[in-house]
Amino acid sequence: SEFCEVVYLPRTQGISSTQLRKERTVVNIGMIGTGSIASRFVPESKNVNRAVISAVYNPNIDENILFCHKFQIPVMAHNLEELYANCDAVYIASPHYTHYEYTKSALIAGKHVLCETPFVFSRTQAEELYTIAEKRGLHLQVALKTAYCPAFGHLFSLLKSGVIGEIVEVNASVTTLTDENSEKLNSKFLGGSISENACFPLLPIFKFLGTDFRDIHFYSKMKNDVDMFTKAVFRYDHAVASFQVGLGVKTEGSMTIAGTKGYVYVPAPWWKTDYFEVRYEDQNKNKKYFYPYVDEGLRYEIKDFIAAILTEGYYFNKVSKEENLMMAQVQEMYINNQNVYKL
Repeated sequence: SEFCEVVYLPRTQGISSTQLRKERTVVNIGMIGTGSIASRFVPESKNVNRAVISAVYNPNIDENILFCHKFQIPVMAHNLEELYANCDAVYIASPHYTHYEYTKSALIAGKHVLCETPFVFSRTQAEELYTIAEKRGLHLQVALKTAYCPAFGHLFSLLKSGVIGEIVEVNASVTTLTDENSEKLNSKFLGGSISENACFPLLPIFKFLGTDFRDIHFYSKMKNDVDMFTKAVFRYDHAVASFQVGLGVKTEGSMTIAGTKGYVYVPAPWWKTDYFEVRYEDQNKNKKYFYPYVDEGLRYEIKDFIAAILTEGYYFNKVSKEENLMMAQVQEMYINNQNVYKL
């Protein structure tokens, strides 16, 4: 009552709220892939109303059996046709080099798609997939979880309000030490630091500075034809940006956004944003912001995915089509050795 007038509505006779919830439309999600992210996705989906994991497919039958038994998934699909017959939408959590084929197959089958990161490795492929989705009236979403967490959304709104003035630099790091025998470092499967992690720092760069950059240069520490660490530097008309990603080099995983009035500091791991600081020359004006980031944080992207489907696309996408296209283009530039300097 301190903030608004509270009005209590009379109970609707003869209608059970429990019954209404049961009668609501649900979205049956079929999953492709049973790896580590898929194992986190299933428990997170249980926190989202109207999201139901109905079927799972993995070409490795033994892994599929174990996964379905562990999470009590009703349908263990033996092929994609069986998966599509038992779902309304598809979550793709397969290895990243298979994303294009699986996404295209699901869209052609008339299914909405939530695809794990990285999306695809060329702008042409990304444009083709969006064209298929748009022609068929389907929702295509990339599961870049940072974009959906509450703190990142608040940070974006705060920066747009001019709280630190004009943004002149964005810098972000995402590095992990990975077993060198991991598939993530296999050149045959497009492994490497850029492939695995670049989408995360590209998100704030494109959100805060836009996608219309002048040029980009990459500097990579290589081993066995794979980048163990890469620094990328962007030049905009009125700003610069950079990021560091690594699978064999470790650095501070923070993010800073510099402005003409102050700057924002987001501590590691910034891609799981739940806290950030706005800092000024006069430290007495500094402010700290705290927001929830519950468990794995995947429930936020699942919620948006379900909402977009049920509202037939009339829902704000946290990551725009152009941002996803440009992320794919940057990946393609690196693969084609455009402005890549190997150390």
